[in-house]
Amino acid sequence: MSTSYKILTPPPKHTLADDVIDSLREAILAGQLPAGEQLSEDALAKTLNVSRGPIREALSQLEHEGLVITQNNRRKFVARLSREDLDEVYSLRSALELLAIQEAVRHAGPEEVAELQAIVDQMMAYARVGITEKQAAETDVAFHNALCRASKHKRLYKIWMDLQQQVHVLLLTRNVANLDFRDHAVSSHQNIVDAIREKDEPRAISLIQTHLQASYNRILAGYEQPVPDALESPA
Repeated sequence: MSTSYKILTPPPKHTLADDVIDSLREAILAGQLPAGEQLSEDALAKTLNVSRGPIREALSQLEHEGLVITQNNRRKFVARLSREDLDEVYSLRSALELLAIQEAVRHAGPEEVAELQAIVDQMMAYARVGITEKQAAETDVAFHNALCRASKHKRLYKIWMDLQQQVHVLLLTRNVANLDFRDHAVSSHQNIVDAIREKDEPRAISLIQTHLQASYNRILAGYEQPVPDALESPA
C-alpha cells in the first residue's frame, strides 16, 4: 500500500444526529412543523426517543440551513424566510440556473432528459387527481435538482444543493397546490424540457428566466403582510 494513503481518513459514518436532522428537516418541509413553531429540545427528545445531544446538534445544523432561528432569549423556532432572504435566494438561484440550463443544453444526454421528463410526467399525474402542497413543492424542487445535475457542472450542483432547502421552504409559502400549478407549472416545466431536448439554447434561457421570475413574483405576493421579526430568518 502506498504510504501516501496513510493520510486518508474513512468516510464519516451516519450518526443518530443525522437521522434526527433528516426527520426534523422533513417535518419542516412538509409543513408539520410550521413557521413560528417553537422547538423545545426536551419535547423533541421525548417525541423522537433520543437524548438532547442529537437534538441540539440537529437544530444547530438546521439553523445553518436557514430553517431554524434562535431568538435573543435562546429559544428556537421554525423560521419564516425574510423578504431579504427571498431576494438573496432568488438572485443566486437565477444566476445558478441560467448557467445550469446553458450547460444542460450543451451536455445533457438522453438519460438526463428522460429524468426531467419523468418528473414533469409525475407533475401531470398529480395535477389530474389533485395535488397537495407537499407534492407540488417536492416535484418542483426535484425538477430543478435534476436540471442542475443535467448541467454536469459539479461545483454548480454543490452550490445548488446548499440552497435547495431554502428554495423548498419558499415554494411552500407560495400556495403551490392551486390552479397555478395545473395551469402554469406543468406547462412551463414541460417547455423547459422540450428546449433542452431540442438543444435550443436561446429558447431555454428565455424560458428559465421567465419561469424563475414568475416563481419569485408569486412568492413575493405572500410577503405583503408583515410578519413578526421573531419568525423571520436573519439574512
